[in-house]
Amino acid sequence: MPQQRVLHFTCQDCWLFGILHVPDQPSTRGVLIVTGGPQYRIGSHRQFVLLARHLAAHNVPVMRFDYRGMGDSEGEMRDFESIQDDLEAAIGEFFSAMPGLKELVLWGLCDGATAAAFHAPDDPRVAGLIMLNPWVRTTQGAARTTLRHYYLQRVRDPEFWRKLAHGRFGVRRALASFRQVATAANRPSAQIESLPERLHQALCRFRGQILIILSGADLGAREFMALPRQHAHWRSLLASPRVRQTIIPDANHTFARQVWRDEVADLCTKWIQAW
Repeated sequence: MPQQRVLHFTCQDCWLFGILHVPDQPSTRGVLIVTGGPQYRIGSHRQFVLLARHLAAHNVPVMRFDYRGMGDSEGEMRDFESIQDDLEAAIGEFFSAMPGLKELVLWGLCDGATAAAFHAPDDPRVAGLIMLNPWVRTTQGAARTTLRHYYLQRVRDPEFWRKLAHGRFGVRRALASFRQVATAANRPSAQIESLPERLHQALCRFRGQILIILSGADLGAREFMALPRQHAHWRSLLASPRVRQTIIPDANHTFARQVWRDEVADLCTKWIQAW
């Protein structure tokens, strides 16, 4: 039966804490879970714990940890742009704790996925990326996604028209909101593609295997799905043989239901063991 061990290690003079999941017969390819947003190593709905235990039961060693400023770790809270030192420290500790480890897959959710992609090209120990709902948010992209998926669904909803007919819908406020979103969707900006372009460049530089898992009911995932429709270079990247992309149609951002979590765990396990 897989064991769990507490790890503590330093990053920039701060103590960081993590949990190592050690299988009875560990493979030489491990997984480091990179949390997204203001989350600690448990994950929403215990997602990271359950995933780590599932992978360890299939002989994949897993480490999950808290960045500086999160959970039990010391230091000031930081965003996904400022955790490269934390990732470097965690990877070093993982290899130290598991001497038989030869390579890693970085598993990330939301901006954790984007942070993992930023780190991967410059670390030869990283052989694969698993990215769930990668964060590519721009003001224009978010507005276009909202127009395409939120407002379109609203006008197709019979309940919307019932509220409108009975005077239970704030038309003036809704129109003001719609105009604001429509303006943002069409406003040009020199920086509008900065985050998607930086992610594209990182994934092109990274030469390992990539698995992308998207939630069909998440606006952030929808924003990522729009990239290949709008940009030929994204279409080319995602068509590469080393990239696999799959969509879980009704899942929300954090895969809150057991059936969605189980599907993610199964996809990850099979993909990790397939190459």
